[in-house]
Amino acid sequence: MSRPLRLAFMGTPVLARTLLARLANLAGPSWSVVGVVAQPDKPSGRNLQLQAPPVKVEALARGLPVLQPSRARDPGFIDAFRLWAPDLVVVAAYGQILPQTLLDVPPLGCLNVHTSLLPRWRGAAPIQWAIAEGDPETGVCLMRMEAGLDTGPILATARTPIRPGDTGSTLHDRLADLGAELLVQSLPGIASGQIRPVPQPADGVTYARKISREDGRIDWNQPAETVARRARAFSPWPGSFCTFNTPGGHARSILKVHAMEVIHGHPGAAGEVLGTSKDGTLVACARDAVRLVEVQPEGGRRMHAAAFMAGHPVSRFG
Repeated sequence: MSRPLRLAFMGTPVLARTLLARLANLAGPSWSVVGVVAQPDKPSGRNLQLQAPPVKVEALARGLPVLQPSRARDPGFIDAFRLWAPDLVVVAAYGQILPQTLLDVPPLGCLNVHTSLLPRWRGAAPIQWAIAEGDPETGVCLMRMEAGLDTGPILATARTPIRPGDTGSTLHDRLADLGAELLVQSLPGIASGQIRPVPQPADGVTYARKISREDGRIDWNQPAETVARRARAFSPWPGSFCTFNTPGGHARSILKVHAMEVIHGHPGAAGEVLGTSKDGTLVACARDAVRLVEVQPEGGRRMHAAAFMAGHPVSRFG
């Protein structure tokens, strides 16, 4: 193609903003970004004021046109989208399944930047579930989109180990940078046809369902390693929490756990407080124990677990 590739970009959260910024920064002889699609503004904060998604903020700062349909299958939106005449559409964490009528608009198709090693962790929350399930590595795939949920053939892949201290937040940021680099390196080969799609294997398919607040509830009947992995996976949202009896034992209160560590050994009943020291509070799991280091009682401030226990003689967490 003698002229620059016309790219349309579809995405919504911070991860997608990282990719859009990289594409826009490198626009020139090889490609240009002709328009951006993001989810509608949503109410946020105590006053529920409408807040623009990160991708829209980035697009407007760069003077790029933005469309925000409530439904990606809306005919009026698709008609407006066609006017951009994109050669290729790049999609990253957009938040809706795209209809075939939209997938058929660009002659070079739609390219999804997916943050897992497909076919493992298709779906909404691949970063978090890779950590929660103890995967040794993850990565980013560039996938040719089709009507199914993350079922399209793979064009390029980049891998990264999941480090012992990785949280949902740190891994998110690393994969955003990894995906942006993979995208800009691969676009010329994809546009020229030198990079050809390879079908996903039929084996090894798993699904990363959407995370709910309840996923942050600590299950003391799990091994300590699992409890700690889930705490890292679901940081910063929904975070980790457990419950404890208020004085008198007639009500349950929520305790957020901001930092914990695995301590091998120390058997006890699941959720039993095994002791508190200056290092934190030891709580038994199904196997081994975790030491709570930094916690936050409901309606209170963050504090060291030892300080919390000094004012709350808890013998068991729920």
